[in-house]
Amino acid sequence: MINIYDDINKLEKTLRQTDEFSNVQTAVESVKADEQALALFQSFRKVQMSLQEKQMNGEEISGEEIEYAQKTAQLAQGNEKIFHMLQAEMALSQLIEEVNRVLIKPVQELYEGI
Repeated sequence: MINIYDDINKLEKTLRQTDEFSNVQTAVESVKADEQALALFQSFRKVQMSLQEKQMNGEEISGEEIEYAQKTAQLAQGNEKIFHMLQAEMALSQLIEEVNRVLIKPVQELYEGI
């Protein structure tokens, strides 16, 4: 019997050894070490989470909230350390998306031709 969790755990360890993961880790540490960047990122994240929660609950998001979120995002992305962290995160996300495409391939093949 195959235990897929053994392979997934191995994949997790391998992911931690990639350049993409290492770059995110370094960028996060850089943001954490900078009090201003950390406060700015925490504010950005709080706004983001609040809007996502409203969306998930089916609540309407006001124009003021959207405008505030956009301004917060612009401020965060204007910070060099946060900008580099977000870029590193995007590269890691692309790698994870590619892994996901490979993992889902057998399921997609099952439905081909239906």
